[in-house]
Amino acid sequence: MPKILVSDPIDQVGIDILSQVAQVDVKTNLPAAELVKIISEYDALMIRSGTQVTQEIIEAGTHLKIIGRAGVGVDNVDVPAATRRGIVVVNSPEGNTVAAAEHAIAMMLSMSRYIPDANQSVKSGKWDRKSFTGVEVYKKTLGIVGLGKIGSHVAQVARAMGMRLLAYDPFLSMERAEQMGVHLVELDLLLQESDYITLHLPKTPETYHLINAEAIAKMKPTVRIVNCARGGIIDEAALAEAVKDGKIAGAALDVYEAEPLGESPLRSLGKEMVLTPHLGASTEEAQVNVAIDVAEQIRDVLLGLPARSAVNIPGLRPDLLEKLRPYLQLAETLGNLVSQLTGGRIESLNIKLQGDLATNESQPIVVAALKGLLSHALQERVNYVNATIEAKERGIHVIETRDAAVRDYTGSLELAAKGSLGEHSVTGAILGDNEIRITSLDNFPINVPPSRYMLFTVHRDMPGIIGKIGSLLGSFNVNIASMQVGRKIVRGDAVMVLSIDDPLPEGILAEITKVPGIRDAYTVTL
Repeated sequence: MPKILVSDPIDQVGIDILSQVAQVDVKTNLPAAELVKIISEYDALMIRSGTQVTQEIIEAGTHLKIIGRAGVGVDNVDVPAATRRGIVVVNSPEGNTVAAAEHAIAMMLSMSRYIPDANQSVKSGKWDRKSFTGVEVYKKTLGIVGLGKIGSHVAQVARAMGMRLLAYDPFLSMERAEQMGVHLVELDLLLQESDYITLHLPKTPETYHLINAEAIAKMKPTVRIVNCARGGIIDEAALAEAVKDGKIAGAALDVYEAEPLGESPLRSLGKEMVLTPHLGASTEEAQVNVAIDVAEQIRDVLLGLPARSAVNIPGLRPDLLEKLRPYLQLAETLGNLVSQLTGGRIESLNIKLQGDLATNESQPIVVAALKGLLSHALQERVNYVNATIEAKERGIHVIETRDAAVRDYTGSLELAAKGSLGEHSVTGAILGDNEIRITSLDNFPINVPPSRYMLFTVHRDMPGIIGKIGSLLGSFNVNIASMQVGRKIVRGDAVMVLSIDDPLPEGILAEITKVPGIRDAYTVTL
């Protein structure tokens, strides 16, 4: 009989499900050394946020088939190490959707009616009704930033309460938004017109301090802001100052840039500020839901069935996985690259398998490409299981073509994306030792390995361009690791690809586009 180790506290209902197919040992608060010592005895490991599943633990788990995280994030699991070992990693991406959405609604209402402070006032023996005159949400405009599963549920509830709904989500189609009764707008218009703003998006370099002093200056003085998503999306110092000075009417936060919340100007504000200690998923139902969800997936995998919420590569035979693994990484890298180059709302993705790759099973490669395409915006919310669903929900039209003719490489992959801001294509191949190469950009021939930070330019092929860009980057203390130029004809258009050691400083991209001969410039973070 299989053996399952549960190393963090989970609801008993999860234990009961696991016990249907295996011997279950519950051993919580294990030191890492002890976990390394005993993990080889187990076929599955179920955790929450407490256990850090390191590469050392994974390597010691010689019989592990699956690691299940009863929650949304998998930051405490070395997913690449698990993938290399063929271990499925699963989570529960929807187990706390309703809990998080309801908490956002509760925060909005509590802030509107000053419920926390009114409660404290009555408990202290007062009966001060005049100080707690609130506002109604009925017929008010709610701006939802991020219309994923949680944001969509907030929209559904808010719509039932009679609110007008605006949303900003650059990866959602107009058709899908209309189906939900939401008017899709640009962020600036949402900031200007909303009476309430609620945030439901991951923390990324693009969303870090998305709500800052500049954004707040565009808002109504009567606006109220809710953040039950991720700390760091709001500049807390700017928010505290705005509430204190009456530039906005209030805010309600469940998440913070540093947790637990220490010394902060947020804590000194009055009834206009509602603070809770990261309670978005803290409901009895959510804890039960994630336990059931992950326990069922562990049970299914041990019975030889596929997992429904794997975050790495589910359902592939080990021999096929070994064969396709380099191309899956290639597809994901190219998807991430073409998404950032295209920008805005992606409308379609054309995936062309060329040469020997055209004879392989394509579905895993298509899924990997979609995961890469969406990963820059959705981060941990997208995986190999839900990438196709997420793309469909955003109205992305996926076209798959095959071309068995062998050209420069025995097997290559081309991705062409069309979006609201334009269209771009990239091609890549796998060289010896499974090394990824980007082999063309918008049909300009190049041969460069992907790197963490990259700069792409489109320019006229003319003397002095390369030197000017190099000098400009040098003046901003940006170090160039490598550079290559691709062109079709002499003195025509060309592309330049630079690998750089650090992200570009703010404002430098605008300076690059001012250089005579430069048509466009793009930065990419992989």
